Amino acid sequence: MSAEARLRQANRVLSKLSPRLLGWVYRQASRVPLVQARLERTYAEVLGGAEAELRPYRGRFASHQRLPDAGLDADAILTEMQALADHERERWERGFVSGAVYNGEHAHVELLSRAYALHSQSNPLHADVWPSATKYESEIVSMTAHMLGGAARAEAGHGGVTGTVTSGGTESILLAMKAYRDRARARAGIERPEIVTAESAHAAFDKAAEYFGIRRVVVPVDAQYRADVPAMAAAINRNTVALVASTPSYPHGAIDPVEALARLARQRGVGLHVDACLGGFVLPFAAELGYDVPAFDFRVPGVTSMSADTHKYGYAAKGTSVVLYENADLCHYQYFVATDWPGGLYFSPTLAGSRPGALSAACWAALVHMGRSGYREATRKILETAAQIRSGIERIEGLRVLGEPLWVIAFAADGFDIYRVLDAMGRRGWSLNGLHRPACLHLCVTLRQTEPGVAERFLDDLAHSVGEARQATEATPGMAPIYGLAATLPLRGAVADLLRRYVDLLYKP
Repeated sequence: MSAEARLRQANRVLSKLSPRLLGWVYRQASRVPLVQARLERTYAEVLGGAEAELRPYRGRFASHQRLPDAGLDADAILTEMQALADHERERWERGFVSGAVYNGEHAHVELLSRAYALHSQSNPLHADVWPSATKYESEIVSMTAHMLGGAARAEAGHGGVTGTVTSGGTESILLAMKAYRDRARARAGIERPEIVTAESAHAAFDKAAEYFGIRRVVVPVDAQYRADVPAMAAAINRNTVALVASTPSYPHGAIDPVEALARLARQRGVGLHVDACLGGFVLPFAAELGYDVPAFDFRVPGVTSMSADTHKYGYAAKGTSVVLYENADLCHYQYFVATDWPGGLYFSPTLAGSRPGALSAACWAALVHMGRSGYREATRKILETAAQIRSGIERIEGLRVLGEPLWVIAFAADGFDIYRVLDAMGRRGWSLNGLHRPACLHLCVTLRQTEPGVAERFLDDLAHSVGEARQATEATPGMAPIYGLAATLPLRGAVADLLRRYVDLLYKP
């Protein structure tokens, strides 16, 4: 019996145990020397090839593990950095990468680079020194809020939507969850706050729960991979501070039923956070183009906060997002203030103190450069290309698309291992996302895939990769055994340890 077969047999037994009992089993077993040794060998086998993949430049460029005795020449530094950038550019520029680079057009990248360079020294923490940073950030928030229903809400007399610029979607989510926690503590005396999310909600909600002492209550998705409203209703209790909707969800590209969840939130007196990190700069323009987009933003009564990533389909440089609140009162629970510090009066709207004002400047430049017409045209290209790709996937025997996605297209396999397809596509240069529950892959379509010939190349490579996966044996090397193990192993502690060791490799010189 192969190692994978033995693992599957063990998994069938372990899967009948509760998560708490499984955790106890892993903690006890991992203390046994024989088990420890076996785990160490497994980790070494799994991560053996990862280090080489993470360090492709080793031996080709100098490695600086200590400060050089004398500083290097500026021209030599830039020459080496140019070589590294050139080596990595081709893959994403030719559309081989799912998500990650959302625009990438030369003139647009040049605009962002020049905007960054002009403000490379600015720091929004010192608003008196760099009032331009305040201008950029306040206008970024205002433009995003108006796009996501803030104007309609103000016109209806419900107050002005407000918010802040953050470093990314994760920070936007963290801050929103902190705001709900602190408001519930201050207003209702809730000391054990809970949030209710679908299992498809972003892992950042788990991070927020871990960081801020919040319990995340997870409910299933429905047949279309959307949040199950009755299940969420059943999960609400007196400690619930917020519900979560995704528009769309990262794994399956499904748009949760925001209107139904908003009604539920209003009935039960809790907040509703809409995570539009992926869709915030797509869905408004998809609706303008005539696509069937359900109401999802501040126009829906009961939506109390939102997150939208400017560094995704807002086409800003990586490192900016926006978190929005229905009013300033809720937003205030996000802020940190210190009134008795010897260093003076201190306040910080987000997690960071000092922040790169240059990123906000580049973000502002992206938004005003694109304009509504630019975003509408980009959305048209993406959705038309995504429809072509989805149709092509559905024509490949053995593959099935999950749910009804618009541009984040998840697909599973019947009769063969989808992770073998991931490996085969990787050998052809593609960087796709491997997902769990169910085992599937997804392609997040960006402007890179709208370039001529990219969609056709993807579908042709996918068809050939499916053919290879059907012929693959258990001995086939690659990521498939790792993904398969992580997807099925009930002992999540072992998977968590493996991931921590992978992170260690990222920082190993």
